[in-house]
Amino acid sequence: MHITIAQQNTARKTEHLIALVSTEKEIPSDQFSKEEMSYIRKEMKDKKKQIVINQYKRLAIVQVLTNADATDYVNMEASRKAGATLCARVNAAKANHVTISSSLKNEVVLAFAEGLALSNYQFLKYKTKASSEKNSLKTIGIHHKAITKSEIDYLKAVCTAVYKSRDLVNEPPNFLTAVELGNQFMKMGKEAGFSVTVLDKEEITKMKMGGLLSVNLGSIEPPTFTIMEYKPANAVNKKPYVLVGKGVVYDTGGMSLKPTPNSMDSMKCDMAGGAAVGGAMYAIAKAKLPVHVIALVPATDNRPDGNAYVPGDVITMMSGKTVEVLNTDAEGRLILADALHHAKSLKPELVLEFSTLTGAAAAAIGQYGIVSMGKVDDATRAELEIAGNNVYERLAEFPMWDEYDDLLKSDIADLKNIGGPYGGAITAGRFLLNFTDYPYMHFDIAGPAFIKGNDSYRGKNGTGTGVRLIVEFIKNRVK
Repeated sequence: MHITIAQQNTARKTEHLIALVSTEKEIPSDQFSKEEMSYIRKEMKDKKKQIVINQYKRLAIVQVLTNADATDYVNMEASRKAGATLCARVNAAKANHVTISSSLKNEVVLAFAEGLALSNYQFLKYKTKASSEKNSLKTIGIHHKAITKSEIDYLKAVCTAVYKSRDLVNEPPNFLTAVELGNQFMKMGKEAGFSVTVLDKEEITKMKMGGLLSVNLGSIEPPTFTIMEYKPANAVNKKPYVLVGKGVVYDTGGMSLKPTPNSMDSMKCDMAGGAAVGGAMYAIAKAKLPVHVIALVPATDNRPDGNAYVPGDVITMMSGKTVEVLNTDAEGRLILADALHHAKSLKPELVLEFSTLTGAAAAAIGQYGIVSMGKVDDATRAELEIAGNNVYERLAEFPMWDEYDDLLKSDIADLKNIGGPYGGAITAGRFLLNFTDYPYMHFDIAGPAFIKGNDSYRGKNGTGTGVRLIVEFIKNRVK
């Protein structure tokens, strides 16, 4: 991990300090001189939110949070963003360690620390002068009487998982092949304590995964199908939660080649769903949540080589259903369909699937949330909405009306892989529903998974969207 979060018993005067307060009475006066306290009071009266004191050997910052008694999701997001605003200042001071000292509510302080930690992320693997660009901040200490070590360990597990998910999305496609993605999941499993099995092309062929094999036809790199499982002895669920993530490591559109410019530039991110479920597995195992979870990631690239599948092909899926391919750029649903059919054999309690599936979802709501749809009971739907709000990965649920099936009818096969010019995000979800027989929710993260401008603690490029939502939902279910 690029940063460590640790419990701290004291706020030492030799360490850089962030005093998190809402009113004057919460300022740790033992950390400041009388003159400094007078200056801080004056600045607070002038409604300043960030008050910086240069104490020569250390930086001392008073961060004022309004509505600090409120723990609603909007206020928690404000705390995260406040943490993110301080990241650049802390690194500009060349601080290796900073202590957050506060008496505010646990949730507020932890959200602030989360924003600070996540905004410190960098991907410098391929920079030849990385040392000169690397952030100085390595450790965040939290000095708070009521926050427990288990709360801090959980936060650290989640932030580490987001970092790992971002790393996978940011890796270039000439490194992160489908095989290498499986290798990375194996490393994460060894580190966090969950099992990982990576099936190769021969095994995928025996399973008759026609969708995954067809998309892979144009590639010189073989496909993989990764199965991750965490099953502690104290698991509270009898039937597993199953996570499914799209693993298209690079998408040219295949023979339905994407137009240029700018259409393929970020297509290394088309495996962000796979990165999200892999990151979630890491956090769940690291945090030792008592829950049985399985994750499935079908992976390949989508390229227009000589033997590539083409519009007009009819392919037979693992389920036995036939699909008429009318657009090879609608490939994600083909590989996910095989994974969703395989999930039937696991007899899941619930399946959550994450994918950068459609430009239509991104066009509808931008980078500000996740398009969701599915077939679950009202209680589960409410739990997912609450979890999304809590981590500010908000859900915009689209309808999944039966009438959308009419748009997927084929003249020569059971289904076609596109539904026409309207309702593209919905027909994609409805296509996937055909391969399920269990409670199922689809999350289209095409908008927020990869962004080209800096967005607070989400950063730039790979954001790790989905990791925190999944883990929050599972944690709440465990409770």
